[in-house]
Amino acid sequence: MNAAALFEPFEYGSLSLSNRVVMAPMTRVYSPGGVPGPEVAAYYRRRAEGGVGLIITEGTAIDHPAAVSHQDIPNFHGEAALEGWAQVVREVHAAGGKIMPQLWHVGMARKIGEEPNASALPIGPSGLNLAGEQVTEPMTKSEIQAIVSAFAKAAKAAKAVGFDGIELHGAHGYLIDQFFWEKTNRRTDEYGGDLEARTTFAVEVIDACRRAVGPDFPIVLRFSQWKSGAYDAKLAETPEDLARFLTPLSNAGVDIFHCSTRRFWEPEFAGSELNLAGWTKKITGKPAITVGSVGLDSAFTSAVMEKNEDNNLERLLLRLDKGEFDLVAVGRALISDPAWPAKVQAGKINEIIPFTSESTKTLY
Repeated sequence: MNAAALFEPFEYGSLSLSNRVVMAPMTRVYSPGGVPGPEVAAYYRRRAEGGVGLIITEGTAIDHPAAVSHQDIPNFHGEAALEGWAQVVREVHAAGGKIMPQLWHVGMARKIGEEPNASALPIGPSGLNLAGEQVTEPMTKSEIQAIVSAFAKAAKAAKAVGFDGIELHGAHGYLIDQFFWEKTNRRTDEYGGDLEARTTFAVEVIDACRRAVGPDFPIVLRFSQWKSGAYDAKLAETPEDLARFLTPLSNAGVDIFHCSTRRFWEPEFAGSELNLAGWTKKITGKPAITVGSVGLDSAFTSAVMEKNEDNNLERLLLRLDKGEFDLVAVGRALISDPAWPAKVQAGKINEIIPFTSESTKTLY
């Protein structure tokens, strides 16, 4: 196996990476009271030492009381949390890595009464949960603008703390994605309507973040077709739909698209072998990150771990070498083995520690 393509440097605008390996964001809930401590800094540093070119952190809470649904999900606001993140940045940079925070609001994926602020009601474009059930009232325009401002505030803080860019979480049925998806967005104002119109909220978030950080600070947008609990959901049924969806987001200032799929080898549309990242790069001309069961013996499904017959990495490397996408995000394989990139580069595949559910029970 020739893994050379995975370890070529990557440059785009002000972002310069030593290789094409990205640590995918994974919620770990090891930040008591929303403050990342020394253990979190050491956790991310180990991945940089293991050869990851770019780390995207677990989802972090923007400054809104209903942003997340667990008291130990890290905040991205407040003096203590931001100082904790500053230490994370220092550790990762000292190990030669680059790092971006993922900025997150879960929207209606949060249930009434969940921590860290049990009295705060979940919010969403139409007050509908992912099953399409009415839970709360639709967001008012003033609430929408407050959330836009909260994202921009977090982006500005990320730059001030020393991060190398930001990722906006617009995937998996969380708040930004709830505006994208017709099942959760029934609005009849400028924030609802057809697929392109449903990008309006995200466009405003991207634009506000861009104004907060300036023209040269990288902005990554993670998006997906699938939603938590709705794995067959589609925003775009055809390449033409995908172009209508992506064009306003690209024009708003997204630098890199992080295209979340559960199996990187699956074609996105009939008649082409391109996956979602491949189509995204083709449509926008922007760099794209592929992701989905990379480095695992099994591929994730909603209920079971099924055998991943295609995970020999060779197909992934061939597609990367051909330029179908630019970067490769690795998730659970990096939880079990922080040195996954170094072992792949050295040809020591047999020495990689395989992922098991036990790996998630500690923050190593």
